[in-house]
Amino acid sequence: MRNLFLVVISLLLLAGCSNEIMNDDQFIKVQLWDEDENQYEDFKEITNNEEVQKVKEIVFDIEWEKAKVQMEHPADYRFIFQYKNPNIEAKAVTYKLWISSNNDLVEIVMEDNAYAKLNKENSRTLIDVLTVENSAN
Repeated sequence: MRNLFLVVISLLLLAGCSNEIMNDDQFIKVQLWDEDENQYEDFKEITNNEEVQKVKEIVFDIEWEKAKVQMEHPADYRFIFQYKNPNIEAKAVTYKLWISSNNDLVEIVMEDNAYAKLNKENSRTLIDVLTVENSAN
């Protein structure tokens, strides 16, 4: 019985620690494609937890298609999630974002092997949060 109690306590502590890491504050680093320089330039960092959460919900709920896509031009933007706590190590995943000429639809590629085309509502949210320079941070 005592061993069972120790195992349960250990599992609860382990779950609590992993939850702490999973819920640790993150920010989003956004880069903009600069045609003149032919490279990505730092655009902004999104530190507002509510905005970061909105983007995470969209990105993690997407039905990704396994596909290698060849776009006509580099992504308009690219972004990554990073932990505010520098002691937390995690592999950064790069998301590339193309915005339609009408500014109403977004195509997104994750690490060059997953593709998704978002609906208008999710596209609008990502455009507003990631690309508007004066977004509340």
